[in-house]
Amino acid sequence: MHIVIIGNGIAGVTAAREVRKRRSDWTITLISGESLQHWSRPALMYIYMGHMRPQDTLPYPERFWSKNRIERKQAWVTSLDPAGKTIGLDDGTTLSFDKLVLATGSVPNRFGWPGQDLPGVTGMYSLQDLQAIEAASVGLRQAVIVGGGLIGVELAEMLHSRGVHVVFLVREASYWNNALPPEESRLVGSIVRAEGIELRLETELKEVLADERGHARAVVTSAGDEVPCQLVGLTAGVRPNIAWLQGSGLETGRGVLVNDRLETSASDVYAIGDCAEIRRPEGERNLLQQVWYTGRLQGECLARNLCGEEGDYDPGIWFNSAKFFDLEWHTYGNVLPDGSDDEQHFVWQHPEEHRLLRIVMHGDGALKGMNAMGLRHRHEVWDEWIRDRRDLDYVLSHLADANFDPEFTKRNEAEIISQFRSQA
Repeated sequence: MHIVIIGNGIAGVTAAREVRKRRSDWTITLISGESLQHWSRPALMYIYMGHMRPQDTLPYPERFWSKNRIERKQAWVTSLDPAGKTIGLDDGTTLSFDKLVLATGSVPNRFGWPGQDLPGVTGMYSLQDLQAIEAASVGLRQAVIVGGGLIGVELAEMLHSRGVHVVFLVREASYWNNALPPEESRLVGSIVRAEGIELRLETELKEVLADERGHARAVVTSAGDEVPCQLVGLTAGVRPNIAWLQGSGLETGRGVLVNDRLETSASDVYAIGDCAEIRRPEGERNLLQQVWYTGRLQGECLARNLCGEEGDYDPGIWFNSAKFFDLEWHTYGNVLPDGSDDEQHFVWQHPEEHRLLRIVMHGDGALKGMNAMGLRHRHEVWDEWIRDRRDLDYVLSHLADANFDPEFTKRNEAEIISQFRSQA
């Protein structure tokens, strides 16, 4: 049996590792055009900022690959023939497979802006993006970042750490308000501005202008302003990397369409990670889950299915975390940015420091989700409370149990509990 996995991110590597645990005699080939190495994508920013060396971002030592007999190949895959069970590579050769796993990840969104392909315009997703940003940083004075999600604020922090003035274009009226409730959105916006970033809200990119060498020299905004810069970072989200599948016959939507067992419309072809769009029942929105831990879970689930341990993918209770400069954010469960009529929100915010806690309850009084900013709370505690549908009184009575590092941080449970009980 020959398993070919396209993509060596967390989803693809997890699938390879978990298959090898179960099948010692199968051949496993892991293909990536980006890099021969599997490395930690979230660590890109820390390489640029000098906090880590590239070798520090490798989760496995070199001997791991030979010990587990996982063959690696650096190449870009250009085509797929599901019926013939072959893929085409950028060097003109083909590779056959018995089972194929698509773990091709994401690519930065580009919306057809004039000048978006000029030198000096880049995303912030791949190793090649990091190399382009590093090359552009020589003599860099001012940069423009387009798009206000997590990747955008990471790039802003990276450039700011080297003394570059950053102009941040965000089309929303408040920072990332399509994901964060109003209080959290305003708090992050104030942090970004306090760090010296020029945050321009309700402003979009209209065009990137070139200098006499054909390099990006400025952007024109939707307000008609011309903003000089030597680097333009396009961080307006990502989309599944599936354009190369055109003509393959695979059913696609936003991503490669798969069922709960991560099977595509073609026999013996599967998709996991950022590129997979999991079909939901009629009336529900299909799942695109583009975070590290869901890639790992999907890789584990697929490996079990490939090896005969059949079972559906269970994403569990949603969680995510990030940093906005020095502000840590954790979210567990379902916290909608604008709420809904059948839920209750309880919000505490420190009057002076950058700290906030939001607890969301279902209409029937069961815990639905939480947001924490500037506070460290234990994932396993909140996950258990959400699963057990704990009520507000239970959560508040045990709130101290969720504190992650009570020895080293200020405690706010007393004022949080008092305020939440008064709100209730």
